[in-house]
This record gives sequence, C-alpha cells and structure tokens, in this order.
Amino acid sequence: MTTAQPYPSRPLRGIAFKLGSVLIFICMAALIKATAAHVPPGQAVFFRSFFAIPVIVMWLAWRRELGTGLKTRNPMGHLWRGLMGTVSMGLGFAGLGYLPLPEVTAIGYAAPLLTVIFAAMFLGEEVRLFRISCVALGLAGVLIVLLPRLSLGPESASVAEAFGATLVLGSAVFAALAQVFARKLVMTEGTAAIVFYFSLTATTLSLVTLPFGWVWPTPFEAALLVLAGLMGGVGQIFLTTAYREADASLVAPFDYASMLFALAIGYFVFAEVPTWAMIGGATLVVIAGILIIWRESRLGLERARQRKTTPPN
Repeated sequence: MTTAQPYPSRPLRGIAFKLGSVLIFICMAALIKATAAHVPPGQAVFFRSFFAIPVIVMWLAWRRELGTGLKTRNPMGHLWRGLMGTVSMGLGFAGLGYLPLPEVTAIGYAAPLLTVIFAAMFLGEEVRLFRISCVALGLAGVLIVLLPRLSLGPESASVAEAFGATLVLGSAVFAALAQVFARKLVMTEGTAAIVFYFSLTATTLSLVTLPFGWVWPTPFEAALLVLAGLMGGVGQIFLTTAYREADASLVAPFDYASMLFALAIGYFVFAEVPTWAMIGGATLVVIAGILIIWRESRLGLERARQRKTTPPN
C-alpha cells in the first residue's frame, strides 16, 4: 500500500484561497439576504445545498477522486453532522432577514468559541485556563453585540430584531455542534466525502420544509438563489484547497476578514451602518479567536518537537 505524500506548503496560495472562500461565503450570504423578504429560509437552504452539489461533483471528477472520495465508513455520522449543519444554516438564513449582515457575521463568530466548549463536553478534549479565558472574552464580545438587540424598550430594539438575534445565536450553537460531529468524522472520512454528504443531507432535509410555505420565486430571486448555491460549492472548494496549500494555523485567522467584507457589502449594498456596540463586540471576538488559534499552533509545534525528541519504543 502506498503512503500519500504530504502536500507542499505554499502559504501565499493558501492565504489567497482562504480569503477567496471568505469573500465568496459573505457574497453568498448577501444573495440570501436579498431574497429573505420573500423566500422562506428552508427553501433558501435547498437552493444553497442543491446547486452546490454539481460544483463539488465536477471538482472531484477533475481531481479524479469521484470514485474514492465519496466512500464512507460512517453514514450515520454524516447524517448527524448534516442535521446540525442544516439547522444552523436555516436559522442563519432566517436571521439575515431581520439583522444587518455585519451583525449576523459577528454573532456567527460565537460558533468556534462554542466548539471549544462542546468539544470538551462531548469529545473529552482538554481545555486549559488560557482557552477558557479566551472563550470567555469572545463570548463577552458576542454578548455586547447581542444586548442592543435583546433589550426591548421604547428606544431599543424591536421584537423582530430580538427574534433575529436569537435565530442567529441559535445558528451559532448548531454550527458548533456540527463542527464537533465533523471532528469525529475526520478520523475515518475524507474531506471530499464530508463536503459532498453534507450538501446531499442538507438538500434532502430542506425538503421537509416544503409544506410550510415555499413560494414561487421571481426570475431575479431564482437567479440569486441558484448563484448562491453555485458560490457555496465554489467557496467550499476554495476553503478545502486553502488547507491543502498551507498550515491551518496560518490560514485560519483569515476567517475574520469576513467582518471587513460584511461591513463593506452591508454599507454599500444594503445601506447598513454599523453600530459602535457591534464593532466593539466583534473586535473582542476576533481577538479571542486569534488568541485561541495562536495558542493551538504553539501547542502543535511543542507536540511535534516532543515527538521528534522522544525515542521510539
């Protein structure tokens, strides 16, 4: 049996693909937001997932991985990961109809922080004081973003905005749960299988919402939704390629460039002016996330040095 050769490290290519994926996903969210007033979130999930599948299949065929890349040893793991991810996507798409794009993006940053907590709870991962402190800092930032939306009063948020904030926070919770299932899947499954079966599961599960008010989209809305699905597939490919080209510790912090893209699109496309609470809270979350990534990269280097210096038994 041949051993797979490691991919060469090409950091600039990895960063470029990562930034490309971040921009594509933000543009995809903007397309969904543009249709949110008329198209139900479950229907948007269907378009996003269904039209991503041909892109992923063509990519696998081009890489000659179609035959081997879709093999799975854990179909139930894919189902659970798909269920959590689909619920997260639906709640997030629903929240886009109530809140500005930058706020949805900022609240969504809670997902990787919650993943740390859930991984400790369900996977038994060790969480030390440094990571706990960073998670607490990040969640404080999320709370700063949320409070103006959840405080009801004559001069505060409307009930609709509070509902939207709750939806997006719920989306972050289910996204974190999906990530926990994905961490278990990577032990036995390839990246191609995880990406493909998520899109397939999300497409199937979204059809459950069909009796609850799907609409006939206008030609313009249909074009936006199809484009969102195609962009979702391309974004996933870019994301996968980024981690092939460079170390995760290098490219992961560029996730937070999504805030810059969300602020620009929100302002110029939807005339959304960010609040100081949103900017301040998002800054705390970004700092916490980068500190966690930095700490994990340092621990990874230390473990690698220990493996090199420890003689084999």
